Amino acid sequence: MDRIWYKSYDYFVPESIRYPRIPLYQNLELSCIKYEDNVATIFFDQRLTYGQVRDQVRRLATALRGMGVQKGDRVALMLPNCPQMVIAYYGVLEAGAVVTNISPLHVEREIEYELNDSGSETIIYLDLFDSRIQAVKDITPLKRIIATSITDYMETPVDPNVAKDANTYYFLELINDASPDVPDFDMDPENDLAALQYTGGTTGLPKGVMLTHRNLLANTMQCAMWGREFLERGKDVFLCVIPFFHSYGQTVGMNNAIFNAGTMVLIPQFEINMLLQAIQKYEPNLFPGVPTIYIAILNHPDALAYGVNKIKLCNSGSAPLPIEVHRKFSQISGGIFIEGYGLSESSPVTHSNPLLGMKKIGSVGIPFPDTDCKIVDIDTGLTELGINEPGEIIIKGPQVMKGYWEKPEETAETLRDGWLFTGDVGTMDEDGYFYIVDRKKDMIIAGGFNIYPREIDEVLYEHPKVQEAVAVGIPDEYRGETVKAYVVLKPEEECSEEEIIAFCKERLASFKAPRVVEFRAELPKTLVGKVLRRALREEEMAKQKEQEKPEE
Repeated sequence: MDRIWYKSYDYFVPESIRYPRIPLYQNLELSCIKYEDNVATIFFDQRLTYGQVRDQVRRLATALRGMGVQKGDRVALMLPNCPQMVIAYYGVLEAGAVVTNISPLHVEREIEYELNDSGSETIIYLDLFDSRIQAVKDITPLKRIIATSITDYMETPVDPNVAKDANTYYFLELINDASPDVPDFDMDPENDLAALQYTGGTTGLPKGVMLTHRNLLANTMQCAMWGREFLERGKDVFLCVIPFFHSYGQTVGMNNAIFNAGTMVLIPQFEINMLLQAIQKYEPNLFPGVPTIYIAILNHPDALAYGVNKIKLCNSGSAPLPIEVHRKFSQISGGIFIEGYGLSESSPVTHSNPLLGMKKIGSVGIPFPDTDCKIVDIDTGLTELGINEPGEIIIKGPQVMKGYWEKPEETAETLRDGWLFTGDVGTMDEDGYFYIVDRKKDMIIAGGFNIYPREIDEVLYEHPKVQEAVAVGIPDEYRGETVKAYVVLKPEEECSEEEIIAFCKERLASFKAPRVVEFRAELPKTLVGKVLRRALREEEMAKQKEQEKPEE
């Protein structure tokens, strides 16, 4: 039996025990052995036990097979965090199919693209999105649409508000009419896909990241082992506001909670008062979040009254956490607040600050067990760089994707000799802690100088009047590019462009300081709170192009 050195915990663990060769849906089955009476989900006060969730999952799997869904077929899910999302995700897997997550924020064009690209013939979606599905169903491969209502798992469920035809099914009807006895079939966890996770498209057209059962189960177990000093199987309560259709919420929220037989408090969309009321009512002790959520909590005047300081572990991911936000939130949090790193192509987690031992603010920590990481030169990716030298982060581990769906050239560019080239620029210090400098494609080149926007972001967040901010490189006739800052001020605050620029010049080399500042009520973000720098840059370019048009 192969034995692999488990660096983070200083002991040997047999690989076959640590990552069993089982499909991901067994994650739920294993937790039900001892904890089937434990509460699995809480959704607007309605509770489902692990046993109830397992029964619903099995029935959905049987129903899907009976409808003609075959092993390897892609089934799209367009659902927020609700019991149906958990049941549909595991039901699709147990049917042998592949989950294709589609963001509920997508418009028709984006939905059409992902359905066509993935070849999904079946979709399970919330009836609130019906008009968008109806608009694309005849120009996509869709053969079966399964609708559910947000009230389906509430006290008084109602039928989904959709026009039912021969190819339309109701979620609860399917489950109630199906058998819990799922036919056996062979699965190859090493190679069979569990999820087709589309990238956010912030750097081009979305690509389907192919994640196998082994990828996702390995990463789930890595998360569980990392938190083992704080996780108490069958007793923890996870605050699940990060969407499960996103890779971060999928692994760190849903799959991690199920592996640990924890209770998931499901929040269908982020709204600060709804979130704080859930914290007060259900007293979660584990909270995977993103910087924008922590910023919103910091700016709420009564956050402490809701018991935020009782949460024992907060984890920030998905987007860089400004140091000032980390410092301020740590002051009001009663537990441990750590930052990690990952990307969809790695299931997603690869790094985290240790829960016990040394933590470094501003760092994303050290690699997960069995995860190798190094910094290489940006131009060729062939030369490994030294301590504190910025370069591209590359990663190797059991959580690294199989490749991009039907995109061999992009796969070959991103996966080289077993290494995942992340496109992120970072450094490693003398203790082996990693720091994210910026996205390689976000780097600004102004007057021949390389400028990393995140460094400017950090300074902007230090300004006492600033609530949110982001620096973007915009075209400049003289410098090639120049730095523009987009700023959201705190309520009741007033500030001038000159004040922001002067503040930055006191803390940055003059060539890095913003030349232009635009104040906004809000910044464009993905659903998980990542600021869309590319959208701001494209908006600025379109504006400049419009200004350059000759007058008629």
